[in-house]
Amino acid sequence: MSPSPLSRRSWSALVAVAAVGALLTGCTSDPDPGVASGPTAELAGGEAAACRPGQVPKAISAAAVSKADTSGITLKLVTHDSFAVSDGIFDQFTKDTGIKVKLLSSGDAGTLVSQSILTAGKPVADVLFGIDTTFLCRGTRAGLFTPYAPAALKHVPNAYEQDGDHLVTPIDVGDVCLNYSKAAFPKPGAAPASLNDLTKKAYANDFVTENPETSSPGFAFLLATIAKYGEDGWQDYWKQLRSNGVKVVAGWEEAYEGSFGAGSGDRSIVTSYATSPVADVVYSDPARTVPAIGVVADACFRQVEFAGVLRGTEHPQAAAKLLDYLLSPRFQEDIPLNMFVEPVNDQAHVPAVFQANRTVVAHPLILSPAEIEAGRDGWTAKWTEIVLR
Repeated sequence: MSPSPLSRRSWSALVAVAAVGALLTGCTSDPDPGVASGPTAELAGGEAAACRPGQVPKAISAAAVSKADTSGITLKLVTHDSFAVSDGIFDQFTKDTGIKVKLLSSGDAGTLVSQSILTAGKPVADVLFGIDTTFLCRGTRAGLFTPYAPAALKHVPNAYEQDGDHLVTPIDVGDVCLNYSKAAFPKPGAAPASLNDLTKKAYANDFVTENPETSSPGFAFLLATIAKYGEDGWQDYWKQLRSNGVKVVAGWEEAYEGSFGAGSGDRSIVTSYATSPVADVVYSDPARTVPAIGVVADACFRQVEFAGVLRGTEHPQAAAKLLDYLLSPRFQEDIPLNMFVEPVNDQAHVPAVFQANRTVVAHPLILSPAEIEAGRDGWTAKWTEIVLR
């Protein structure tokens, strides 16, 4: 999934300070992924085949990984520019394996995948982190990855494994949702509770969202409407949104920090994340324990984010060890207050402030990677025709 680079940079800037005193609570209690219905939860054979490369490379075996002497190797981990981790997060990994990790940034998630495809088989890095549900089919079909199945996958819900060949490994999961200002809707029942509500006169000129052609959360919201209303209904829904005064801006920062004003702007509803209330509390000044941001849990699109060993790396066993580490509790527990998404390993603990203020999305809206890849260009072109012209 790749949340907006602007959003992660904005929320992660102070996270090192905020995380120092964070107390860990129980193991992560992600919403039951089994409740998600549709092709993403269980890909049909034809859809899985549509995302498979012409030839699946031979998998890296656990036995070869355990026997490999990886001392002195430096791996390059290429990520999107929203990647954020604590200083020193790879120190223990280096101590345990002898492997040093060098980070490379490659723009947003779409740019990351597109540039990696250009060098498929002769990669500039060894491991890629940050391909999400919306670009997964494009990356796997292009032959970017070599299969490897970390042992810790036994602690990851099956619904998050959207590639049956283990070309990629799920690392985190997040939900793009409608957020609203609690101050703007102080009376019980006044706040929006569904996608349908945004078309009502009571919410005229209240909603701001991002352009799906220039923004990851904006595209996710478009996908949410397609998943909700289907091919026969989503276009009419957007016509109603336009008639009701929806405002469209280029990116998350302009929407959330600008028009929405982090809850105090001239627009009281915005497309953002299920974890917005967590960030709202973490960065509150003066400090408070109750978020000023509410989440419409009935209008969320789920994105899983993956990492994989790049096909053609000179260090496949070392790269596999890095995948093991990315799925380990140590790394997984570093994710919530750095990238404001959920760890996928159910053995990972999450900070108390994250646990207390996260929004559990029990019934996320989903589309399969194959559906997204097949429909992307047509959907965004039609959306532009309906909303912007």
